[in-house]
Amino acid sequence: MDALASLLEGPRARGAFLMCSRLDPPWSLRIQDEAPLTVVAMVRGHAWFLTDDGERRRLGAGDVAIVRGPDSYTVADDPATPPQIVIHPGQVTKTPDGEILCETLSLGVRQWGTDPHGATVMVTGTYESVGAASRRLLRALPPAIVLGSGEVDARLLALLVDEVTEDRPAQGAVLDRVLDLVLIAALRAWFARADAPAWYHAYSDPMVGRALRLLQHNPAHGWTVAGLAEAVGASRAALARRFTELVGEPPMAFLTEWRLALAADLLQESDATIEAIARQVGYGSAFALSTAFKRHHGVSPRDHRQGAAPAELSSAG
Repeated sequence: MDALASLLEGPRARGAFLMCSRLDPPWSLRIQDEAPLTVVAMVRGHAWFLTDDGERRRLGAGDVAIVRGPDSYTVADDPATPPQIVIHPGQVTKTPDGEILCETLSLGVRQWGTDPHGATVMVTGTYESVGAASRRLLRALPPAIVLGSGEVDARLLALLVDEVTEDRPAQGAVLDRVLDLVLIAALRAWFARADAPAWYHAYSDPMVGRALRLLQHNPAHGWTVAGLAEAVGASRAALARRFTELVGEPPMAFLTEWRLALAADLLQESDATIEAIARQVGYGSAFALSTAFKRHHGVSPRDHRQGAAPAELSSAG
C-alpha cells in the first residue's frame, strides 16, 4: 500500500452529495457544511475560491479543486461579491438571514442555481464522512488543491457531468464510483507534482518506504524499532533518525496511530468483537485496545461503534 492508496482508503464515497450548480453573476456561496472533503469540477465559466485567511484561487473551465474541511470558505464569481447563499451541514441552503432556499433554487435532478442557462456551471461532490485510517494523511493536505485544465482526464469529468443529472436505478451508487475516480485522478496528478508533501517521498526511500509498508501491512506483528530495523537491513539508530526525518514522527508513534485508526474503521465497518479487532490490529486484549483508544481518540471503542465522534477525528483539519 503506497501513500496515495492509504489516503484513499478513507474517502470512499458512500451516498456522497452531488450537485450541478448553474449560476449567473453576481453570485457568492458561503460554504459552512463542515464536510471533510469536497471535489469541485468547473464545467463552464469561472469561480474564485476564497479562504477565511485571505487565500484566493481562480478556477476556470476544466479545473478541479479538492477542498479539505471542515473550515468554512467562499466560492464566488468575484472576490468582491458578498455571500448571497450559505450552505450549512447536511447541505441545507439558506440566505445569510436564514431563509431556506433548497426548493426555491431547484432546477431539476441534482441541479440547483439561479439560471438553468447560467454562465457558470460547476459540479460539486461532497464526502460527508472520512474513514479514520486516512485522517493522518488528510491532515497533511493543504486546505485547497487546484488542478488545471488537462491535469485530470477530461473523460472522467465528462462522465461525472453526464451522470450527475441522471435519475436511474442505483444512480447514487454509480455517482459514488465516478466521484471516487475523479478524486483519485486529481490526487494522482497532484501527488506527481513537486509540491506534494515531503512525507509522500518517504515511500520511495529504500529504507523508510520498506519500513512503512511492513508496519501498514502487518500491524498485528509485535514490532519494535530494533526488529523493524533488522527487517529492512539498517541499524536501529539509522532507521529511527531517517524515519522521523521523512515521516515526521518516530516509527512506533506511526504504528500506534495506524493501529488505532484501523481499529476505528473496523469498529464501524464490521461486527467483529472488540477483542477480535484488538488482536487484528496488534493489541493483546480488548482492555489494552480500549485504554489506548480512549487515550488517543477521546472515546471508548464501544462508544465509537455506537456513533460517538472521536475528539481527535472531529477536530482534525
